[in-house]
Amino acid sequence: MKPENPAPLQWQFSHRAEQMQSSAIREILKVTMRPDITSFAGGLPSPLTFPVEHMKAAFDRVLTQQGKVALQYGPTDGYLPLREWIADSLSTDGARILPEQVLMVSGSQQGLDLLGKVLVDEGSKVLVETPSYLGALQAFSLYGARFESVPSDEQGLLPEAIAPIAAGARMLYSLPNFQNPTGRTIPAERRVRLVETCARLGLPLIEDDPYGALSYRNAPLPKMLTMNPSGVIYMGSFSKVLTPGIRLGYVVAPRPLILKMEQAKQATDLHTAQLTQMVVFEAIKDGFLDQHVPTIRKLYGDQCDAMLGALQEFFPAGCSWSKPEGGMFVWVTLPSHIDSGALLNEAVEQEKVAFVPGAPFFANVAEKNTMRLSFVTVPPEQIRAGVERLGKLIAAKLQGVAP
Repeated sequence: MKPENPAPLQWQFSHRAEQMQSSAIREILKVTMRPDITSFAGGLPSPLTFPVEHMKAAFDRVLTQQGKVALQYGPTDGYLPLREWIADSLSTDGARILPEQVLMVSGSQQGLDLLGKVLVDEGSKVLVETPSYLGALQAFSLYGARFESVPSDEQGLLPEAIAPIAAGARMLYSLPNFQNPTGRTIPAERRVRLVETCARLGLPLIEDDPYGALSYRNAPLPKMLTMNPSGVIYMGSFSKVLTPGIRLGYVVAPRPLILKMEQAKQATDLHTAQLTQMVVFEAIKDGFLDQHVPTIRKLYGDQCDAMLGALQEFFPAGCSWSKPEGGMFVWVTLPSHIDSGALLNEAVEQEKVAFVPGAPFFANVAEKNTMRLSFVTVPPEQIRAGVERLGKLIAAKLQGVAP
């Protein structure tokens, strides 16, 4: 029975909810799902890399052999055999990582959210790269972070720029390998200085590393975690090396922080899906990633070469771009008077090409003449055609005429 003359509901949102904003990338993706659009916008792994049959077999084995365990609630910190595998994979002769230091999370984004919950108060200073990962800026903003942008160059964070602005900071957030959005990588020698600087200042250093395995040609650089396990918070993910649909990541940190993050996770989702964790362990325990990841590197490397070649051929003088050696992104800088946000609508409607404007990746002063191009979901011939059309549009803007 319905109540008579119900009053309209007056939603009183929390201050935190009032501050929420949709991801600029997710909003762009809604527009670019049209089949006629060549999209360089999404930071999505290529479906061609998803090991469907291997995962299907892993699901079958887990459900057949351990179905009742897999379908039950699990511990908050995660499935122990998988945490042991992660700890062993990260350990070196000089730095032993223990399973107790590993917390399984429902994708790296949940890890960022939990770090914000336990480390950030309203007005807390958080140091970030220039530019930085949009998802981290969103996660920490939700808890009232006040961002301080650390000067960076084409090789990432400048260690010498940290101390003058570090007073009172809760943490420094970094993506050292093939960074989203720029594709840049922090060299080994600079990593040492970065870790030493943060250790001297007593500043927690977050090493977010979803792309580290995706080097096209070179051996992986040393992880900052192994240089100082007591001061570095390491974040990893299976999204880029297995499949993003499983929503499985992990955080490795000193035990006191892990315990607090466990408490926060208990209030969020109790635990990450037991079934997913058991299936991933079943899929990778016998060395599958050693055979699978090189196929991803080869595919992405060829697509990156196609994009860099097309940019060189079709983009006008006055434009510059990063030359990543791994990962999924190229960062383009346009002449200073071109606003890539305004350019996007014309690119989609006139040239059927989409990209992500660079401004949302800046925590403070945005450089609006930048854009992020993702190449991993687009075949080489389509990359070439899309870059050609985008280059034509930019050239027309520089000449002041309609394309």
